[in-house]
Amino acid sequence: MSLFTEIDHIAIAVRDLDAAVDWYQRVFGAEVVHREHVEPDGVEEALISVAESYIQLLTPRRDDSPVARFLAKRGEGLHHVAYRVDDCAAALGEAVAAGATPIDRAPRPGSRGTTVAFLHPAGAFGALIELVQV
Repeated sequence: MSLFTEIDHIAIAVRDLDAAVDWYQRVFGAEVVHREHVEPDGVEEALISVAESYIQLLTPRRDDSPVARFLAKRGEGLHHVAYRVDDCAAALGEAVAAGATPIDRAPRPGSRGTTVAFLHPAGAFGALIELVQV
């Protein structure tokens, strides 16, 4: 049985959040449904609704944030895929027991009042994975 209940969001790292939001609005008629500064992660996000999921546009607010390091190393583009789970702690434990490499040793608060945990891309075929409990 899959731990995933659905895709929560696809995250795209951008240098200029306002420009990215403007582009999605002009090109796709997309509407931002949530915008938040996530201080512990040093980022600002804008969420664009796509059915029951989101496109998350992310920009760093600090030079030492993971997204700032990502942009410096790889440039703008796909940052991570986030999957919804019923129980973040249980999903993290099961994933690690099955061989995934955690970034977060325990779930922590995420944006929108969610609980999140990340799995390292080195053990996931190059994809940074976020587990999200809504």
